[in-house]
Amino acid sequence: MLRLTLTHESRVGSRRRRFSGGRRRINVAGRARLRFACGMAQKTALVTGASRGIGRGIALELARAGCRVAINYAGNAEAAAEALALVKAAGGDGFMVQGDVAVAADRERVVAETVKRFGRIDLLVNNAGVAPKVRADLLDAGEESFDRLLAINLKGPFFLTQLVAKQMLKQAPDAEGFRGRIVNITSISVYAASINRGDYCMVKAGLAMMTKLFADRLANDGINVYEIRPGVIATDMTGGVKEKYDKLILHDERGITPIRRWGKPEDIGRAVRAIAEDRFPFSTGAVFDVDGGFHLHRL
Repeated sequence: MLRLTLTHESRVGSRRRRFSGGRRRINVAGRARLRFACGMAQKTALVTGASRGIGRGIALELARAGCRVAINYAGNAEAAAEALALVKAAGGDGFMVQGDVAVAADRERVVAETVKRFGRIDLLVNNAGVAPKVRADLLDAGEESFDRLLAINLKGPFFLTQLVAKQMLKQAPDAEGFRGRIVNITSISVYAASINRGDYCMVKAGLAMMTKLFADRLANDGINVYEIRPGVIATDMTGGVKEKYDKLILHDERGITPIRRWGKPEDIGRAVRAIAEDRFPFSTGAVFDVDGGFHLHRL
């Protein structure tokens, strides 16, 4: 039972509040806000590729919601330390856990260290991903780039999700029967063809199908799975094409997006936070377009 003593008493069990002017039932949103305010500090999120860019934006929003965050990074310890400092400054708790999602032993260690540190994993965010080192025409693209992107952007998330799902199945469900949430960060490249980086488009499309597969498999076990599909986001990955997208987004007469600005990492972070806060309990396999309206078919 939670008692609020400033102006009223709240009875969570009966879902009623007493005010000086009488009784009022708490609506669904009110109950949700009360539950999140009291319980979010107990939730643990594992965010892959959380040292920079979109991953860092996600980690910060989860920290602001009171989550404990496992900040996974592959090699840039300095950037991960910066992300951890920002998480703590935002009021959250967390730790750094190095691991390459493309390596089986690293995946196992990342999960084990997170569970050892926090006791459970309530949210997995498959965010780690790379772009081709060289944008090559579809007829000239080589196997090395294809294998690299497949390993990091699709194979790694698939087998990491296996591990985390099995961990979630060991965890006691919450009051509503949920054991966890899984979020896959994909891209507009799921459906927008880029013939000079076909490998990237193909693996992101695979990640979108992976979302549907795990959503179907895990729904009866109290684990919902979601896809967040970012548009053009200002990160290190898009730094090399800034001039191109400045023109397409900001300077062309109509622009490629109805919302005429670059996306920001925190835009994606806010979407993940909403899922972490259980705002969509009756949705699984759902796609959230966070792209400034790029996905609209406009005439």
